[in-house]
Amino acid sequence: HEVSIITAVQAMSFMDTTKYEVVPIYIGKDRNWYTGELLKDMSSYKNLSDIPMVAKEVTLTKKDDKFILQKKRGIFKGTANTIDVAFPIVHGTNCEDGTFQGVMEFCGIPYTGCNTLASANGMDKITMKMILKECGIPVIDYCWFSDKEWADKQDATIEQVEKKLGYPVIVKPANSGSSVGIRAAHNREELLDAVDYAISFTNRVIIEKYVQKLKEVNCAVLGNYYECQPSVCEVPVRSGEILSYQDKYMNGGGKQSQGMRSTVREIPANLPQASTEFIQKAACDTFRALSCDGVARIDFMIDKANGNVYLKEINTIPGFTSISMFPKLFAASGIPAGQLVDELLNLALEAAK
Repeated sequence: HEVSIITAVQAMSFMDTTKYEVVPIYIGKDRNWYTGELLKDMSSYKNLSDIPMVAKEVTLTKKDDKFILQKKRGIFKGTANTIDVAFPIVHGTNCEDGTFQGVMEFCGIPYTGCNTLASANGMDKITMKMILKECGIPVIDYCWFSDKEWADKQDATIEQVEKKLGYPVIVKPANSGSSVGIRAAHNREELLDAVDYAISFTNRVIIEKYVQKLKEVNCAVLGNYYECQPSVCEVPVRSGEILSYQDKYMNGGGKQSQGMRSTVREIPANLPQASTEFIQKAACDTFRALSCDGVARIDFMIDKANGNVYLKEINTIPGFTSISMFPKLFAASGIPAGQLVDELLNLALEAAK
């Protein structure tokens, strides 16, 4: 939730107000919708319970073939704003997983980014790997199971993991983001703790072979399901075994509001030309295989022991302050942030047509 706020405020700062009327819409943890100019200012979010005092509570409705935000409370429930196209900057469950996109499609509102199907498949690491493996895109060996299987067949599940993957492994919730719920396990005792921790976030768990000599590489892709282009690659720098939530959002003096600006990164990545081209092609192949639209960030890992490259995951809403801060990737590729926003909005309107 908080990461979405950081990303949205940063994204609004990139939008050309001579071209667009930017209407901030905040969906609170109470599931109510709010709008107001003060929502463009990060300081308005210091205390989320104060949002109703700085913004109007609204509801989405349709009038004269236009989508409007109507004031929900007060004597005069007039129109707050008209919406022509939505720019979803939301992360995690019910947001990045296709649920919000489904709401927009049901209402008929054009929106930027991936559609419901691409978002759902991209968010679920198990489904994503199944699709990409079928398409010949390299993914690391993995096992998966549900919380019910873990409860009923724990010994058999552990045996499967140890036989297929061995140790160490990485344990992840199947559908979380921002490195939430992820732990490494080097033995059975750590595996038990890591799975219990992952299950506290989801009902399906994926376990991957842990690449010990690892280089992480990220590449963003812009376009749609039939035509897309990759950005330059980047390498984020980790402080520990896993690029953690701490690395992503809390480093740099512990100021969460800095988002991924605090993360150390290498742009462009210092890689052999052949490796760069392989990753860029695999990123575009992934984008097309999942039928993506707009922009996505695809994360890879290189096993430095043998040079093998594996796709790690796709982020269908990478965010302007996410791990790559993807506008920087495209800026390094010759597409400045303002032009990037234009491209995303044009793609959204094209998809709606």
